[in-house]
Amino acid sequence: MKLYLSNNSYFDTSEPLDISIPVSSNDNSVRAWYLEKPAINPVRTNEFLGSIEEGGSVNFRNIFFNPHGHGTHTESCGHITPQIYSVNSVVKEFFFNALLISVEPLKLQNKNYQTTDLVITYDQVKAAITNKEGFEALIVRTLPNQKGKLETNYSDTNPPYFEDQIVDFLHELGIKHFLTDLPSVDRELDGGKLSFHHRFWTVPENPSLEKTITELVYVDSDIQDGKYILELQVAPFENDASPSRPVLYKIKTVTH
Repeated sequence: MKLYLSNNSYFDTSEPLDISIPVSSNDNSVRAWYLEKPAINPVRTNEFLGSIEEGGSVNFRNIFFNPHGHGTHTESCGHITPQIYSVNSVVKEFFFNALLISVEPLKLQNKNYQTTDLVITYDQVKAAITNKEGFEALIVRTLPNQKGKLETNYSDTNPPYFEDQIVDFLHELGIKHFLTDLPSVDRELDGGKLSFHHRFWTVPENPSLEKTITELVYVDSDIQDGKYILELQVAPFENDASPSRPVLYKIKTVTH
């Protein structure tokens, strides 16, 4: 189906670009935060077996997972506030003008931890965005963009993260939805500061209920940087975070 944005442009719903990583119980499933892989098992009681393969009448399985550490997920400010603001109530619209950029993290000395960290800087993000108008969502793909991102265990690896000064630029641009292929916008071990999270959601001063952060996406290298329509599908869990399925659509020009 073609949905027209104007007389001159449209996007086609039959050509989705899925940038999510599914929750999976495979041994090599992506995960972070020192979690084991998700568990997906048939329900078993004295009277019932939830597996057709094992002789049951239907497949009926329990799933144990953590949305923050297993697959693509979207968070509300409730992630860092005493009150749990459900992401299910925060995301009330699902289609957004979005910009995709690619950035290679820089090696920088972290004096607080006496380490060399990989960091995405304010200057890098600002330089990557030449057109500052007309989008509400920003997707940051990190380079190099290996397929291994689909099955990485990020625990205890000190993955790349973002300078929190970037948030000031995001506020200037009017970004409501920030998406990244990293397991977190903040450093893995930062003493609980979560400075990017706090700055983005203006917590505790004035929690921003309409903004979201989506982590652990995967944007295939065939998808070029530029403007897209983002469809942010979020599973309706009443929780501060939920599995999500962000989908991009190319914006096309009408030819006469």
